[in-house]
Amino acid sequence: MKETTHIDKDGKARMADVGDKKVQTRIAKAHGRIRLAPDTIKMIVENQLKKGDVLTVAQIAGINAAKETSALIPLCHNIVLDSILIDLVPEKNGIEAFSEVKCTGKTGVEMEALTSVAVALLTVYDMCKAVDKSMIIEKIELTEKKKL
Repeated sequence: MKETTHIDKDGKARMADVGDKKVQTRIAKAHGRIRLAPDTIKMIVENQLKKGDVLTVAQIAGINAAKETSALIPLCHNIVLDSILIDLVPEKNGIEAFSEVKCTGKTGVEMEALTSVAVALLTVYDMCKAVDKSMIIEKIELTEKKKL
């Protein structure tokens, strides 16, 4: 079994010490989707929802979420991010969210990528909840993680 970096010698949770790790470019990608009614997708694409431009607001929310991940998840390091890309793509049955987060640092950005997708999709949900009671957020997953 692999040794965990988030538990001390007494079995208590702790933040991992990354002080001795090498500074590298680190990239993580995540994906998720929200299922929506066809009429809701049409309203989003045509910018007809009363709360405004859903895709732009969700994109900005995802960017902000990536920057605030360490405030939301207790054992995450506060990381200076080099870039955050969020893409929201309307599809036949919903909206796909894609995130790519990059940093030059000592620890990865997986949680930032996942958090950005989750919050972008939650924002879509919030902005559409008055018109669509059938929404389902699903399959939020890490799709790539690499060091350069």
